[in-house]
Amino acid sequence: MELFEELEERGFIDNVTSTEVKEKVNQGNLTFYVGYDPTADSLHVGHLAMFNLMYFMQQKGHHPLSLAGGATGMVGDPGGRSQERNLLQSEQLQKNIDGIKKQMMRFLDFESENKAVLVNNADWFSAMGCIDFLRDIGKYFSVNMMLTRDSVKSRLDRDGVGISYTEFSYMLLQAYDFAHLNKQYNCTLQVGGSDQWGNIVSGVDLTRRMNGNQVYGFTVPLITKSDGGKFGKSESGTVWLDAEKTSPFELYQFFLNQADDDVIRFLKVLTRISLEEIAELQESLETEAHLRKAQKKLAAEIIKIVHGQEALDKVLQASRVLFGEKIENLDDATIALIFKDVASLEKETSALDGEGWGLLSALVETGACKSNGQARKLIQAGGVYINNIPQKDFSYCLTKEDLASSSYLILRTGKKNYRLVNFV
Repeated sequence: MELFEELEERGFIDNVTSTEVKEKVNQGNLTFYVGYDPTADSLHVGHLAMFNLMYFMQQKGHHPLSLAGGATGMVGDPGGRSQERNLLQSEQLQKNIDGIKKQMMRFLDFESENKAVLVNNADWFSAMGCIDFLRDIGKYFSVNMMLTRDSVKSRLDRDGVGISYTEFSYMLLQAYDFAHLNKQYNCTLQVGGSDQWGNIVSGVDLTRRMNGNQVYGFTVPLITKSDGGKFGKSESGTVWLDAEKTSPFELYQFFLNQADDDVIRFLKVLTRISLEEIAELQESLETEAHLRKAQKKLAAEIIKIVHGQEALDKVLQASRVLFGEKIENLDDATIALIFKDVASLEKETSALDGEGWGLLSALVETGACKSNGQARKLIQAGGVYINNIPQKDFSYCLTKEDLASSSYLILRTGKKNYRLVNFV
């Protein structure tokens, strides 16, 4: 299967600016670009599809340019928004760009012969004066045409909202990005989300007018969930690729909990596993859905791509804890996440000194048992666990040796009745 056909099969292709796009993509050796506005210092899961697409294209010999909108990020794209975004200052934008580049190095190769290159449109717009912009770029744009673009029209149709001239000019800036990259890097293809169609078409047209060159573009469908909900959001908000913002364990759980109706589509656009293996997972989904093999594969592949094999190993260990595996070699942060919804008790670390803290007292103080008598019977019946290890000695005393991490100890009664003790 050739590249364009595989991209189609995976669900990456929405609209194309020309029937020639298929041939150009299959020929290889194109320089193409994808732009993003650095509105935060981390990518989120909504970016995964686009960077996975860039990975596939680079593997087939294409040359990726990743354009950071250091200039356009200060203006803001009106597309898909009901009101004007908060404008960022150049210092914050640069910090965001630096943070994102570190993450991008997990997706793209910045060292090989067809290495990825990160460019910043502030480098060319900062040297351009207002009169130059109006004279050299603005003259190619018809206001009548600009008013027909969905990103503008949707804002004009909202009573009392409208659109500022700042955001209205965004289309001109992005179109010039394409013309500039075509001239400086021989870039002939732009790829963007389906909400960028109007901007891509404008860039193709401006490049033809300014440079006399034929260039191309195609869009990728925006990722949505089958129930109509927005992909990339959890109960706690945006799901980030930065481990400090969204831990690997939380990221794994997010993908593990995706619906059966979505998981195959997500496997195609968000992972690099073969279409043949995805077909096998599709079959498993239809015949043994309760095993959730597709969801487990999706979650594991995402963690491996975003955070690496070591992080995946820790996440899988943490996940097994929920099914009764011994709790050990986990850090405080991971344990806190695993048991964030569990009843907890804060206790002085000194309670573990000397002879230690009696297990009977611990079960009563944490609320796992109502009395010492109930605790004693439960222990003798084999229903009490320390860090998922059964303990049948009711005279047992807890010491620092029983800590599951630097600060935490986990008591369990029965199959799933957990109590978390935080020693301070």
